[in-house]
Amino acid sequence: MTTLAVDCMGGDHGPRVTLAACRHFLESHEQAHLLLVGVPDSLKGFHHPRATVVGASEVVAMDDPVEVALRRKKDSSMRVAIQQVKDGNAQAAVSAGNTGALMALARYLLKTVEGIDRPAIAYPLPNAKGGATTVLDLGANVDCSEQHLLQFAVMGSALVSALNHVEAPTVGLLNIGEEQIKGSEVIKKAGELLRSAANSGDLNFYGNVEGNDIFKGTTDIVVCDGFVGNVALKTSEGLAQMIGGFLKEEFSRNIFTKIAAIAVYPILSSFKNRVDYRRYNGAALLGLRGLVFKSHGSADEVAFEQALNRAYDAARNNLLERVQARIAHARPLLAAPDEPVPNNDAVTA
Repeated sequence: MTTLAVDCMGGDHGPRVTLAACRHFLESHEQAHLLLVGVPDSLKGFHHPRATVVGASEVVAMDDPVEVALRRKKDSSMRVAIQQVKDGNAQAAVSAGNTGALMALARYLLKTVEGIDRPAIAYPLPNAKGGATTVLDLGANVDCSEQHLLQFAVMGSALVSALNHVEAPTVGLLNIGEEQIKGSEVIKKAGELLRSAANSGDLNFYGNVEGNDIFKGTTDIVVCDGFVGNVALKTSEGLAQMIGGFLKEEFSRNIFTKIAAIAVYPILSSFKNRVDYRRYNGAALLGLRGLVFKSHGSADEVAFEQALNRAYDAARNNLLERVQARIAHARPLLAAPDEPVPNNDAVTA
């Protein structure tokens, strides 16, 4: 039996969405047990033999500063859910709440794996090959050193290997060109470290990739800093929304545009479904001594259930152990420079 702790109060919609998703999830996973964390009065209508309510008296709002989540709301549903992982009551925690607060609480309660300076947010973005390209970081770390990018690559490789069953996933370093001479000094140095990791057998490094390679599926993994990664994430979501809006608008015009829209509808509809973020929802917070997954804040039932699916698969496939094993093997290369860790509020993902 695999147990997940679910922050039922997080996100834009709270229990209305999270509880419905939890019910669907339990119906399709006979070996799953859920710890439903939240304000008891909000969860009292939910009953299932493989679900247990864990009470929490507070809720971290989507606009709460990190300090509030860490120091003032010590009985929040988000914090209590992560605490279940720390205490060994659950194999993973899932929340759609405030990204910065989730990362800060997870880092504070679970701590980072030895050899990892900063955790990263990893998320699959749809590609033209019909699969997904895992991109990290997607907002936890706006400013990254070359060492951090190497750490992200090692952790991302473990994630894709565990969830996609790819033994040696390819890693690309996001840059403004494929040539080694291009990019900032940090990117050039990161490229050198990634090539060294490839030579030592720690990575399957493809080389530099550009932004369009994410959606072409050139590599299994693309590594970048959190600022660039978050922009890529929001761009892909905006594209899906634009296509949906276009279809709706064209069907509401005159007879000629309706006929044209009908003709291209199957193609655009198929494309819209392929890039629909709900199919890929569930970002892993990598580098922690426990599994935590972040759902999109505006997730509906379908999207939140997908985040539960990804957390469940990660736990069942021993993602935490795989990440730790890869980090241990690559530790000589991962020695992070001595530097104070900033109070780095995550970009909302």
